[in-house]
Amino acid sequence: MPKVHVIHENDAWLAPLRASFARLGAPLEEWFLDRGVLDLTEPPPEGVFYNRMSASSHTRGHVYAPEYAAAVIEWLERHGRTVVNGRRALQLEVSKVAQYEALAALGIPTPPTVAAVGEQHIRDAAARIGFPLILKHNRAGKGLGVQLVRSAAALEEAVARIAASEDPHALPRDGIWLVQRYIAAPEPFITRAEFVAGRFLYAVRVDTSEGFELCPADACAVPEGAACPAVAPGEKFRILDGFTHPLLPRMEAFLSANGIGVGAIEFITDAAGATFAYDVNTNTNYNPEAERRAGVSATDALARHLLALLPRAAEAA
Repeated sequence: MPKVHVIHENDAWLAPLRASFARLGAPLEEWFLDRGVLDLTEPPPEGVFYNRMSASSHTRGHVYAPEYAAAVIEWLERHGRTVVNGRRALQLEVSKVAQYEALAALGIPTPPTVAAVGEQHIRDAAARIGFPLILKHNRAGKGLGVQLVRSAAALEEAVARIAASEDPHALPRDGIWLVQRYIAAPEPFITRAEFVAGRFLYAVRVDTSEGFELCPADACAVPEGAACPAVAPGEKFRILDGFTHPLLPRMEAFLSANGIGVGAIEFITDAAGATFAYDVNTNTNYNPEAERRAGVSATDALARHLLALLPRAAEAA
């Protein structure tokens, strides 16, 4: 009997999806991919395969999990299995350069960006962009490594900190730094649009007043008084009722063109009203408190979508 399989490397992030499948009375099989054996002489099981491999896996010690997932996805797709967020989605998850080029191809504006391969080239990239700028990792996740740099002197300090750091995550996993024009919003927030089955589900207003680490997962929540940049006073995450935006149809077209069935796009609007998309999440998380206040559940919608794909997967097997 075909069933839904989920490919991942972070057990904590899967708890809401497990609960949604339990509410629907449906089984969910988990494939935790970090290290292991992939037998290419055997066919994969039947069913629907949902990939939610994360670009930040290396921060949890799962350094080669995306590469392992990529090999598994090649195997699944070769055998004609139904894969939600397959090969192309994973490529975009682990490269913001790939994201920006793909967004631009669909007419979705992104902040002017220069890629620097090796930190010794950050200064040259900054000279092309100008100040203030954002310095970030090409392959990161959770806002890892994002810094706002307002001047040449501040850039020198940032480069010196990078060179002196003993933190293994201070350098981008793939060696590529992004130097990006800083987009100043009139108010300190960004918008995150969530999509399920390739269609807009809801938008979340995310408070950025206390930093750039914007993971909405429950695992990022900490007790009151603890120091976590993902938690701000008041409503860090607020689902916007009746949200609309002229770019939403293009975003849906972008998801369709790149084989992304489930994901999120984060964007910011400047004082002149211009909107720029700057991040695509293909392993999107949802904030349970914001959903509780709004009376919605993205994981319930996701579970229903994955289960609806099972009859097609059975016919193809």
